Amino acid sequence: MTCGGTVLDTPKARVEEGDEIDITVPEAQSYDVLPQDIPLTILHEDEDLIVIDKPAGMVVHPAPGSPDGTLVNALLHHFGGNLSGIGGEKRPGIVHRIDKDTSGLLVVAKSDRAHHGLAKQFEKHTARRAYLALCHGVPDLGDPRLLGTRGVAAGGAGEVVITSGLARHKTDRQRQAVYFDGQGRHAVTHARVLERFGTPPSLALVQCRLETGRTHQIRVHMAHAGHALLGDPVYGGRRKIAVKAFDPETVSALAALDRQALHAAELGFVHPASGAELLFHSPLPADMDGLLTRLREA
Repeated sequence: MTCGGTVLDTPKARVEEGDEIDITVPEAQSYDVLPQDIPLTILHEDEDLIVIDKPAGMVVHPAPGSPDGTLVNALLHHFGGNLSGIGGEKRPGIVHRIDKDTSGLLVVAKSDRAHHGLAKQFEKHTARRAYLALCHGVPDLGDPRLLGTRGVAAGGAGEVVITSGLARHKTDRQRQAVYFDGQGRHAVTHARVLERFGTPPSLALVQCRLETGRTHQIRVHMAHAGHALLGDPVYGGRRKIAVKAFDPETVSALAALDRQALHAAELGFVHPASGAELLFHSPLPADMDGLLTRLREA
């Protein structure tokens, strides 16, 4: 951008009244998303939508650093142009996302009417999304430290409710952070302990139900509450496995998990065309299921 012939190379450059500003917009670069023959686990398909069980390690749509091998590349191979165009070339049919290393359920729109209808349900938080996660420690409502943490409160049926704003971290743009006092996007997570493991209990299987759906929401909220997810390299790096609570073989198995222990296990919504209420379940993938088997037998 230039101002009066002077190149402005910083957003803090001063301009004066009467200055003429010329802005050079580079030509748009073409971006070809190629269909790739990548296997998909399809739980449901009709003329309007598809429900996919995504494996851990698969990125949802192309982005810098992940130009191919994504869910979108696979969708283009399996469904061609029969996807909603609302998401654009990079995100055809994509209504919502889950992280690369989170496994589980996603709904994809084939028609534009389905995309609009599903997006509205996610926007109004009427879609049901429940995740299973393994976390460090046990989120116990009897723990005064937990309930003394800002944004954490007791909910019904033994749930821990975590409420905050979420926005990008101020110094690390790859992370999300918890904010209060009106900062960030409103986010609410309901967490309920299903099982406890270790002697003393040092690991828990929790169900996390999203009232809202923000980037990294469960991972950030659980870490904020002091119960980061097992294997989370971004938000759980400081948490160590309680080696005295488990036998050496179990400790080794827990340490070998190469992703956050988070699985999108339930997805429910109203079909945007038929009005039918749909609810889908996904069993735990082999890595998390194997860990739970070992923990239960320990």
